[in-house]
Amino acid sequence: MSSDADALHQLSFYSLAHGDPAFIHQLVVDTFAVQHAGEFSKPISTVFALIGLYLHVEHGFTGKQVQRAHMRLARHRRIWRAPALPSARGDISVHDVLAAPAGPP
Repeated sequence: MSSDADALHQLSFYSLAHGDPAFIHQLVVDTFAVQHAGEFSKPISTVFALIGLYLHVEHGFTGKQVQRAHMRLARHRRIWRAPALPSARGDISVHDVLAAPAGPP
């Protein structure tokens, strides 16, 4: 089985080549960042990823809208504090996503 980084690269290739104007790649990036956040992660990465996933799941934002929200947040320079992270972050991994059949073109 490939490493998580190799699997992320494979999924990133798929999501970037997908061509969907909703830009699903942003959701891939945010999900991976949250699942792999740890003591060496930049707080801004974890916070932005959590915000992006919240906007998608709770408010129906597309990946493109999430990307724009990230850009708006980045305009305001500040020091971001890392949130407390749960030890369990879900059972679905990037490997599971790669093993699933591709969706509509």
